[in-house]
Parts: sequence; structure tokens; C-alpha cells
Amino acid sequence: MTTTPNDVSAGRPPVVDLATWQAARDELLVREKAHTRAGDALAAARRRLPMVEFDGATEVVGADGAVPFLDLFQGREELIVYKHMWYDGAPHQGQCEGCTNAVWHLQDSAYLNARGVSFAVVTTGRWDEVAAFVGFMGYTQPWYSVRDLPEPVGGDMGHLTTFLRDGDRAFLTYSTTGRGTEGATPSFSLLDMTPYGRGETWEDNPDGWPEGRHACWTWRSDVDGNPSWGPTSRPTPQWTRPGVAPADTLGRQENCH
Repeated sequence: MTTTPNDVSAGRPPVVDLATWQAARDELLVREKAHTRAGDALAAARRRLPMVEFDGATEVVGADGAVPFLDLFQGREELIVYKHMWYDGAPHQGQCEGCTNAVWHLQDSAYLNARGVSFAVVTTGRWDEVAAFVGFMGYTQPWYSVRDLPEPVGGDMGHLTTFLRDGDRAFLTYSTTGRGTEGATPSFSLLDMTPYGRGETWEDNPDGWPEGRHACWTWRSDVDGNPSWGPTSRPTPQWTRPGVAPADTLGRQENCH
């Protein structure tokens, strides 16, 4: 038996019996399956893209000093690289919150490794600054500085890029940016399953839903966990670091958003 909208607070889904809910759920499932099949077709098209050869001996700088880009494959055939934006001279709290959001979700690549795929992070920062940031964040994935290097090793940051190795030859196979990188951030997919979604203004919500906020509003917060883009805030994952304190300044001239 269906209840009236007045039985629950405003801004919430209507209350129905289980059979009515299941019927609506089944109807949505048809669309979800079509969406999944469309995604499969796109993945198939990606696998049919041509590739670009580049010099795999190009040196990048990591924890062991300068190494050839081919080392990032760690002996495997395939490689996924996240290109992390960087602000020279900025303190830890001033580094890119969007990239921090993505890389925080990518701290273990055991399942990738099991399929013959390695993972690494590159950035344009100077290695001494990068190493300090990596240590502060507690990252265990390999990071490298690609400062002053051209595409596809360096170039524009904020991308997810894939590579293939054939012996001593290296090839660029795919790259995406913007919302194309959301596959690296499962929190977005989980939030999309909830009644209120991501809580962002661009979302299509029913009338009466909580008012959305700007995109990426959760990427930075103050010491109490309140979303904030002020100079005393930090990228949200930084508050999990031992002994972290409120910031004094972002130490940079612009925000990623």
C-alpha cells in the first residue's frame, strides 16, 4: 500500500510498499543494463585505437634517481599513469585537491598487477618537493617527476594515460581527463547510488531535494570536516595524516576548481 508524501519529511523519496519499489527498480534496471552495454562498446572501441611510439629511454626522476620511462612498467606489458597537477613551492595543503582526490583512491594496484598492468603517478614538480609530499601523504605507489618533459611522458597534467610495452619499445595507447578520470574515483560511483547523489548543483534532482553545491565541494575541508576552500583548509584526505594541523596558507595563486 502506497503512503502519502506527508508520511516522511520533505526532500525525501516517496514511501511505497516493497512490490511497488521492486517494479520501479526493475524498470530502472533495464536502463542500467543498456548503460553497461554501452560502456562495454566504448571499451571495445578503446581497444581498437591506434597507438603512438615514443622514446621509452626518456628519463624521469623518482626515489632511485633518474630512470628510463620503461622502468615504470616494472617488467609488465601495460602501464596506467595518473598525471598529478603540481604547484611549485606550495605547501602540502596547497597541492591540487582534485588530483589528491583521485590518487587517494589508487593506493593499491594488486588487482592491476595480477592482470599484468603496473600503475604509477607522474607530476611536473621538482623531485625534492614531490618526495616530501609523497612521504606526508603516506603513498606507497611509485611517483616520478617529469618536469620539462613533453607529451606523452610529461605535458599537461590531470590525465589518466595508458601505455603498452613491446620489449624496449614504448607506446601511448589512451588518455583521458576531466570527468573521464572518474573511473579512478569509486566514491563518485557509490555516491551516485545514494538518494542525494554527489550533492552538486549540476545534478538533475527531484523538486524539494537539498540544494546542491559547486562541483568538487568535498575536495577540501577544515579541521572539523566542513567543506571549505579557504586558506585554513586542506584536501580532505590530508586530515587522516598523523599530527596534521590546520593550514595557514595555500601558498599558491589559484585553485584547481
